[in-house]
Amino acid sequence: MKVFVFDLVPYSENLDHLKVGKELPWPLPARHFKPEVAVSTYAEHLAAWEAMDRLGYDGVGFNEHHTSPYGLMNSPNLLAAAAAQRTRRLKLLVYGNLLPLHDPLRLAEELAMLDCMSNGRIVSGFARGIPREHNVYRVPLSDSRARFEEAWEIISRAWMEEVFSYEGRFWSYRDVAIWPRPVQQPRPPVWVPVTGSKETIEWAGRHDIPITPGLAPIRGLREDIIRYYAKCLAQHGHRLTPDHLIIQAPVYVADSKAQAVREAGPYLLYFNQTLFSHGNVSEASLQRDAGYLSAGSFDYVRPENLYAVSGARERFRDMTMADIERDAEHLPWGTAGEVTERIIAAAGHAGASTVLVGMNRGAMPQEMFLEQIHRFGSKVLPALQAHTVNKTAFV
Repeated sequence: MKVFVFDLVPYSENLDHLKVGKELPWPLPARHFKPEVAVSTYAEHLAAWEAMDRLGYDGVGFNEHHTSPYGLMNSPNLLAAAAAQRTRRLKLLVYGNLLPLHDPLRLAEELAMLDCMSNGRIVSGFARGIPREHNVYRVPLSDSRARFEEAWEIISRAWMEEVFSYEGRFWSYRDVAIWPRPVQQPRPPVWVPVTGSKETIEWAGRHDIPITPGLAPIRGLREDIIRYYAKCLAQHGHRLTPDHLIIQAPVYVADSKAQAVREAGPYLLYFNQTLFSHGNVSEASLQRDAGYLSAGSFDYVRPENLYAVSGARERFRDMTMADIERDAEHLPWGTAGEVTERIIAAAGHAGASTVLVGMNRGAMPQEMFLEQIHRFGSKVLPALQAHTVNKTAFV
């Protein structure tokens, strides 16, 4: 198995004192931003990625969000450029650039530069982005899907064709040959995160693109996504393999489950209650009304699993420590042995050869994050990397 760490790079100061009722103000005015906190946040995370490189992790991932302390990763490509100069072997997962929001030719060029700067260590993830980002950039939610698919065609052609021209609905180019070109040929690996919408699964199946099935590691929804993905792959002449699947796992290594809950719980609570949907429309029903989701986006999901894609705000805004304690019974939190066993079991159930672990939700102090990197790296990572997933149960 391959092990990547997904790092949201959250603003490292707790901002609960700014909340009005249950909500952080939107927009969050500039007077609340402290440059020194941002400076230390970036420096600390770069140091953490250097530690991952030394300890033998397979990769680190970061994504793109805007105008929120949820994460200071407005440009994941800038983060990857910095990490490329501070690491030697670590894969750099950009998970991912938000295709509807940006000029796709510029993204193709930047990612080609990054692949050269890192000597072929880029894994290029592409995503649509959440409604907040579209609203900030004034991109209609109803255009999101079409812009995503058009941008992908442009980027793939820019990477793989000698010279290309394109006339589209949103972008047009004539006689373009990008320099530099990616090191990895015919293109860098491309992954796509799937929160649940069938259109993204169908797109991934059509283009034979690996996926991360589900925003959260909820077993029933993961099963539904993988089954539908396998069907879509087969329809286009592709076969589901363990390399097509990247599962997510929130981890915390401690001396006991109780210690894990006590130490990590408050930071997970802050993430869910305060950061997760800051300025965003998370409810699926409202996203449908705005045209971001289609009426049939979740019609492949079994009824008992629809709650997992509902986006209901109360699921995370009203979370308590008691909820976390209950949920932790089913999570890879606890002793190194339990964490290892649970991740291997989840990977085996899904048939996935890659795991994307999260260690630092919320404004977790740097010393705690580094301790987790070292504890997981010494006590869990070797066993996972020695384990092989040979098949998937969903074909």
